Amino acid sequence: MKLSAKHLVSLLAPLLCLSSCYPPPPEYTSTPLVTERRQSLYEGLLLMLPEKERTTPAAMEEARWLADTAYKAAAAIARQYDSNFPGWAGNYLVNAHMQDRGLCWHYQHDMYRELVRRPLQFYSIGCCVRDKGTRREHNCVYVTPQHASWPLAWVLDAWPYNGRLQTFNAWELDPDQWADREEVTWVLSGFYLPGHKYPIEHWLQIAAARKWYHFSFLGLSSAYIDSRWPEAWFTPQHRTMLMNISKGKKEHPNSPVSYE
Repeated sequence: MKLSAKHLVSLLAPLLCLSSCYPPPPEYTSTPLVTERRQSLYEGLLLMLPEKERTTPAAMEEARWLADTAYKAAAAIARQYDSNFPGWAGNYLVNAHMQDRGLCWHYQHDMYRELVRRPLQFYSIGCCVRDKGTRREHNCVYVTPQHASWPLAWVLDAWPYNGRLQTFNAWELDPDQWADREEVTWVLSGFYLPGHKYPIEHWLQIAAARKWYHFSFLGLSSAYIDSRWPEAWFTPQHRTMLMNISKGKKEHPNSPVSYE
């Protein structure tokens, strides 16, 4: 008997699941623990700004939005992936073609998309990498003041615990392991402009023929469409993305994004 991915998950879940296996429910980001963490990130973001800026209402509001959105978006992205396994276990399901998304760079791309939904006056969003080019390569996003650059930044990592955001100071990381990933930031910034209206269900890259990743055509002009990209248009990942976008519009018709 051939088992589907969902059947396999249901059989293995009692043996393998920890507290971080299932995606965080909507109420997760309002729990006392996460509320405290959101406050801590907010304060950490403000402390990176010059003293004359950090006390301004505009800077405080922007830092608050980033801190709250980071936690809410990480949890909502995990729910979109519908993965019941965190970290490397989730990677296995994606690499075995049993699940569409859940790799660290999937989280990186989708977190970037959510954090540039509004034009930022005091902060910038970037991408970073650990152990680039090795089997242990790991990708995240970071927030840095606009007057500064990597490694003066807070790293946001939604991958290890299935949407339960982890944060840490980039300037405390080993510079031989971690690095700015400007080329990825450059690509993402070309597609997700500040204040964009792409829904949370939109994926920038999808797998074509279960082998190579290509950019999604959705919302792109013909000038950006490579001749290979149509290979991705008829894949299960692309159909799933369109189905999720349609479902999201029905549930939240007046908003391009909802973290509920």
